[in-house]
Amino acid sequence: MRTNQTATPASYTAPQSFSGLAPGGAAVPATRSKATGPLLVGATVAMGLMAGLFFAFDVSVMPGLAASDDKTYVTAMQHINKSIENGMFGLVFVGAFVATGVAAWLLHKAGRRQAALWAALATALYVVALMVTMGVNIPLNNQLAAAGDPSQIQDLASVRAHFADSWVPANMLRTALCTGGLLALTRSLVLHGRSER
Repeated sequence: MRTNQTATPASYTAPQSFSGLAPGGAAVPATRSKATGPLLVGATVAMGLMAGLFFAFDVSVMPGLAASDDKTYVTAMQHINKSIENGMFGLVFVGAFVATGVAAWLLHKAGRRQAALWAALATALYVVALMVTMGVNIPLNNQLAAAGDPSQIQDLASVRAHFADSWVPANMLRTALCTGGLLALTRSLVLHGRSER
């Protein structure tokens, strides 16, 4: 008995219409970038430097200045705020954000979800630290600079108190945020290293 069905040639393969699959059903590996590892390392180092800088103010610079007289306090902070405006600090300050954010994006693009989430958390924590810096610390630095020569300021105690009462706790918050970002980046780096094995 004959049928009208036509046998499909053995050599014929149906076109693959599913994204992420190669002909024959094999999964296509997610896009990887050789820059991810170095970026994660750079981001971790930069975040650690920022956390260390803020921590140094918390445990040595500000407590040391707190024991000084008003004129010494205001003079020292004016000089510190001016001196820190240099290329090296700017590179690390901005680089920590850029490297962390780009690393998170590359990890996401490569399909490394857990590592990407930790890097994204680090980015978010650093963004908050930037907001604190821009919203509290820098305006206070500018106000202290605008106060002028400490020897000409009539009420040094008031100027000092206005600065210290907000600047010190804001810096402690920056330390905590950057330390959290450092821990998150360390976890991301570990997960990325495991996936590379």
